[in-house]
Amino acid sequence: MKRMTFTLIFMLVIFTGCSNSPEKNLTGQAPEKEEHHQHEKPSFFQGDLREKTNSVQELPKFLDEKSDDIKIIYAAAAQHQEVLEHIPCYCGCGTSAGHKSSYQCFVHEVYEDGSLEWDDHGTRCGVCLEIAATAVMEYKDGKSIKEIRDGIDEAYKEGYSSPTPTPMPPSDH
Repeated sequence: MKRMTFTLIFMLVIFTGCSNSPEKNLTGQAPEKEEHHQHEKPSFFQGDLREKTNSVQELPKFLDEKSDDIKIIYAAAAQHQEVLEHIPCYCGCGTSAGHKSSYQCFVHEVYEDGSLEWDDHGTRCGVCLEIAATAVMEYKDGKSIKEIRDGIDEAYKEGYSSPTPTPMPPSDH
């Protein structure tokens, strides 16, 4: 568990350092001389791969050649549907891939029998990985889903694509 937390924090620091936020990244540091572009339909959204597995514990084969950090974020995202289905993504996938929330950057669909269809979109997108890692870590630290969403919305309000059309969390979270 400590390794997973450390890895998520490490990934967050790495990805926020590469963030294209015009003012500050999530660590609160101003980026150094970066150009900032808002992309409604980035070119890397060409055909997400999807793969079905029998359960959330079985990661898809498209992760086999990916780093352990990406695998950890995928596993955490899949295990936190109740959080990420209320967290928007700001990479442009709402427009380009029809995603409705950050959760769909990792999992396309969950079936009644417990199997799921994974989406490889998150493997190619630092914004997706950063948002999911942040949301899961903050949830584990005791923040409410609404507090997490408010923080994500604030952090990505400028310099990123429009958010996915994600429903607000119920008020009791």
